Amino acid sequence: MSMNKPFSQACENNKSPILALLKDAFSTCHHVLEIGSGTGQHAVFFASQLPHLIWQTSDQPQYHEGIEAWMSEFPSANLQPPIPLTFGESAWPAKNFDGVFTANTAHIMQKQHARLMMEQVSAHLPKGGVFCQYGPFTQNGEFSSQSNRDFHYHLLSEGYGGYRDINELIQWAEPMTLTSIHSMPANNLLLVWQK
Repeated sequence: MSMNKPFSQACENNKSPILALLKDAFSTCHHVLEIGSGTGQHAVFFASQLPHLIWQTSDQPQYHEGIEAWMSEFPSANLQPPIPLTFGESAWPAKNFDGVFTANTAHIMQKQHARLMMEQVSAHLPKGGVFCQYGPFTQNGEFSSQSNRDFHYHLLSEGYGGYRDINELIQWAEPMTLTSIHSMPANNLLLVWQK
């Protein structure tokens, strides 16, 4: 691995459990937008394992170089270079996506941007479209572990938005419906939404 590629150990740890669920959730999807591709590790792995669909990366422009570094080392014919996407600044991409994936974004974003993400995904997905959302969340205001509670307050102290509650997301996501909640390693969840 070259030293200039960004690396997330969490991505390495969670990519296989996430993929197992995406294979089913995205089985009928053709064009998936990844919101917040981050290091690019998820994108290169999922695209190579889901050859039936086009995987479109996106993130804030300062992360594009890292995503492209992973893509050049692990190319897939169905993997698209990153497009700029910053909620509150960017317009929704002018392409038709029938699937959306995001990992570990809602608790980093400010509350109003997390809300915008839910509203825009819901508005732009076609009927039958699927949104898979991975990360730590609270349920009915409850943290699933002390480590999650501690991390939430750490995020707030660093100026991030902190954990979002699933009930909050459900309100913002209408008319999408939360169809399943999967428990994942490290006290995370994968939420599957459908329009």
